[in-house]
Amino acid sequence: MKEAFPQRLRAVLEERRAAGLYRQCLTLESAQGPVVRLAGRDYLNFCSNDYLGLAAHPKVIASLRDAATRWGVGSGASHLVCGHSAAHRELEEALAAFTGRPRALLFSSGYAANTGILQALLRPGDTVLQDRLNHASLLDGGLHSGARLRRFAHNDCADLARKLDAAAGPTLVAVDGVFSMDGDTAPLAELSATCASRDAWLMVDDAHGFGVHGEAGAGSVQAAGLGEAEVPVLMATLGKALGTSGAFVAGSELLIEALIQSTRNYIYTTAMPPALAAASLTALRLLHEESWRREQLAEHIARFRRGARQCDLPLLDSDSAIQPLLVGDAGRAVRLSERLRERGLLISAIRPPTVPAGTSRLRITLSAAHTPQQVATLLAALAECWPDA
Repeated sequence: MKEAFPQRLRAVLEERRAAGLYRQCLTLESAQGPVVRLAGRDYLNFCSNDYLGLAAHPKVIASLRDAATRWGVGSGASHLVCGHSAAHRELEEALAAFTGRPRALLFSSGYAANTGILQALLRPGDTVLQDRLNHASLLDGGLHSGARLRRFAHNDCADLARKLDAAAGPTLVAVDGVFSMDGDTAPLAELSATCASRDAWLMVDDAHGFGVHGEAGAGSVQAAGLGEAEVPVLMATLGKALGTSGAFVAGSELLIEALIQSTRNYIYTTAMPPALAAASLTALRLLHEESWRREQLAEHIARFRRGARQCDLPLLDSDSAIQPLLVGDAGRAVRLSERLRERGLLISAIRPPTVPAGTSRLRITLSAAHTPQQVATLLAALAECWPDA
């Protein structure tokens, strides 16, 4: 019997290879940025979530270095033991003010935040309704919560309404603000109205909208004109537009205090390094000081979409930094990614199970740190490689 697990693992790997779904890590030899070094060669990087180019910003780096000198590297314990520092408190207060909510609570990752929040809020007998294209962390949180999990058609408020009418018990609706693989934005105002009319709570994961959308980068919820009353649970990450790492949930005093007391992913996890919290606070301040980054990103998005239309490239409908090029077949997506890499461009092929079968794609992401010439280089390479992929 001791061979059962090795045999199972070998079978999984063989199946992944045969289906063209085998994945491998890339080891960068440089800082994150529009140009990265991989295996001794420089590549134009169009697959990072560093949307505003803050991951290697000199002020963020200096803040991290200075805070590490003051606070050390590790936090030493969970928040509720002795791992919560003044740096954590300052970041939480700033995030609460920035999102217009009474309080915010830090988590080590977006995955930990989503799974922890849903498992703390939901109980057996409750219902959680989720968009079919939600991030895996939301789906896993719902599955593991003990509540009844139902999924509604992507961005389809009529389907959501029908499922809400059939729901039993206290009901939570969870959606992405900006969908990570399609790049489109949820119809949050309509979703909120649908939830309100049926006495359901709405939770938004704004990992890919926070820092980019809305006034001063406050996110998709703010851009939709919604606040805490309409969206009681707002989660966002620090590792995309802010360029650092970690996540937070923002909401009422009641919500945050209850999560502190009952969220296992918070209670039993070592707190993020305080120096990282300090660097995240600096990045948050840069959203105000360097608003040109969001403007430049918007220009790159418009420029890229115009060029793609001229080249007849089948982009999905997205006004975000995520610009998916729909390929379809997983093997073809891998070949296209490899041909682009031969030309010095780094773009990941996204395949099942991350996306549904038959919808493999190149997930092209743009950053404020790119130049117009780099976007033009991307378009030229795609026009050259697409017909033969």
